[in-house]
Amino acid sequence: MKLAGLKSVDGAHDESIWAAAWVPAADHRPTALLLTGALDETVRLWRPDDLASAAPPVQGHALGVVSLSAHPAGAIAAAVSLDSYVRVFDVDSGASVATLDAPPSEVWGIQFHPKGNALAAAGGGSGSVKLWETEKWKPITSLPVPRPEGARPDKTGSGKFVLSVAWSPDGKLLACGSMDGTIAVYDAVRMKFLHHLEGHHMPVRSMVFSPVDTHVLFTASDDCHIHIYDAKEKSLIGAMSGHASWVLSIDVSPDGMAVATGSSDRTVRLWDINTRASVQTMSNHNDQVWAVAFRPPGGTGVRAGRLASVSDDKSISLYDYS
Repeated sequence: MKLAGLKSVDGAHDESIWAAAWVPAADHRPTALLLTGALDETVRLWRPDDLASAAPPVQGHALGVVSLSAHPAGAIAAAVSLDSYVRVFDVDSGASVATLDAPPSEVWGIQFHPKGNALAAAGGGSGSVKLWETEKWKPITSLPVPRPEGARPDKTGSGKFVLSVAWSPDGKLLACGSMDGTIAVYDAVRMKFLHHLEGHHMPVRSMVFSPVDTHVLFTASDDCHIHIYDAKEKSLIGAMSGHASWVLSIDVSPDGMAVATGSSDRTVRLWDINTRASVQTMSNHNDQVWAVAFRPPGGTGVRAGRLASVSDDKSISLYDYS
């Protein structure tokens, strides 16, 4: 497995780029497209091979965009801003579909359910995961994150700050990562808390489930480590380290063989899941890398894998994955 640099775009946004997500190919659009969100308050859409602009910027946020998620059908996407709103929009036209209101600092990472019937949001300072249904965009529930047993009293309040969220591919598990390093796992069918996953000791800013093993969860933390958990059985399967600073983002390849990470050490790393070793380091960026995202499978004429990374340096890098 390897990455090969394909294209980089400097000045892709006017400010730091904090979010990236691929929009899957759709009936009316034969290829996936890349979405990026930045502190310049815009979301931009890019073509998958040459990073040419695919549409005018999506406006509407009053503060920086911190997270993005595309609906699995490929027609709509959601963006979260520091202005505390989740804006759902039509990918091709940029037109607003829905605006979901959340109190200040109560939405961070977001992800659509694999079937597209719900949107989950890491609830920030609310210490919860918020869920909306995607037909009329009504709230479903808010799942509180319990304190771990035996946890010391948290005088700062930061332990309840929820940063990241992920659905398992079968939609049966939902996980969220917090500022204190703990991960909460829920039965997403019954909407019940199951247990905590422990091992990280600093913020867990990004997480993703394996596409081939629905219980396996990969997590990235400010403690410089990547953990591999069996989220259902509550066990730490493995750990990987190599970044010199915070691991800000993680994604898993569609074949389930590799993970990519972005770090505040300014690098993107590719990791072999079987050997649990870093196999490649890419140094395209000159500032911290806030998001990495593998292109989903599918689409006309798609022959190779793609990975995108975005950074505080305002640039996007695109890599061939093989």
